Amino acid sequence: MATPMNVLVLCTGNSARSLLAEALLNDRSSGRIRAWSAGSRPRGEPHPLALDLLAERGHATSHLRSKSWIEFASADGPRMQLVITVCDSAAGESCPLWPGTPLKAHWGIPDPAAASGSDAERRAAFVVAYDQLAARVDALLALPFETLEDAVLARELKRIGAFPGATSLA
Repeated sequence: MATPMNVLVLCTGNSARSLLAEALLNDRSSGRIRAWSAGSRPRGEPHPLALDLLAERGHATSHLRSKSWIEFASADGPRMQLVITVCDSAAGESCPLWPGTPLKAHWGIPDPAAASGSDAERRAAFVVAYDQLAARVDALLALPFETLEDAVLARELKRIGAFPGATSLA
């Protein structure tokens, strides 16, 4: 098997969407992708509803943590081939310069951590976010991304980012 593509998923708080995407990319890619997540202003811990949902769906969660994107901006960090933002505020921020020249994509979806209402309504927001991210991850994994030219892959990533549920920036 070829070397996996390194993917960094960014969100402001790194407590919900980016962690969901990290778990989905790692668990569904059969080793084709190695994913991490980070935030510009990490909350310090994963959202409990994100961890609960991931565990319910069969994902390991003990290794997931809320961390700063600075961990990945150094020359010592893993070299990313793709950086995906999943929240509009992270997409609009000045990101660190990543070693190399990774492709960038925006897969903005609403923040389930911002949902209000009953416990069931808040949990439902996490299920929607998980399902929207799963559809995007599956679409990426259906591509022969290892052999696509960057321009073609960038176009496909943009198409995937506009899937149902996308925020206005996507």
